[in-house]
Amino acid sequence: MVLRKLPVLPAVLALSVPATPVRAEVVEASDGGFATRSEAVVRLPRDDVWLILKEPARWWNGAHSWSADAGNLSLDARAGGCFCEALPNRGSVEHARVINAAPGAMLRMKGALGPLRAEPVDGVLTVMLEPTGEDTRIVWTYVVGGYSRISFEQVAPAVAGVMAEQLARLVNLIERGSPHRGRGNADGGDLASF
Repeated sequence: MVLRKLPVLPAVLALSVPATPVRAEVVEASDGGFATRSEAVVRLPRDDVWLILKEPARWWNGAHSWSADAGNLSLDARAGGCFCEALPNRGSVEHARVINAAPGAMLRMKGALGPLRAEPVDGVLTVMLEPTGEDTRIVWTYVVGGYSRISFEQVAPAVAGVMAEQLARLVNLIERGSPHRGRGNADGGDLASF
């Protein structure tokens, strides 16, 4: 197994330029898995960030959902709770299951997201909220492992980009009142297949 750190993505993503830059990187990738990390600092106390984090329908990019509508997303932020999506045909999708929730501090969910769902892999998404004075540092990590027909080294940068895009949209909602990159502009994103 070869572990290597891949290059850091641009500090400010073109997909969704937040008021505060979002740093994103593939921390490591191998044939057995990969890890990504994104982070940003927002001008809001962490308890208030927590309340917004629990409402993905307000900030998640619907292009990265099965229904193409973020309004169908919900998050029950307690152990055993579901990050789920209602589908128009009365179906549903479980994107991840909450395995640890510490209100105002940390949310950890387990699940393979996007195209990873078609592979026998699993992932753990952890969102840490760290106070920095009156601001909050949001550290968003996603660790994936298992057998996959998809090359982890090839897919890791795209996954890092999508994770950073979601964080950028959360930051935009917190700091601009809208998840979009501009003032009320819709942003689709180039990674809609994820």
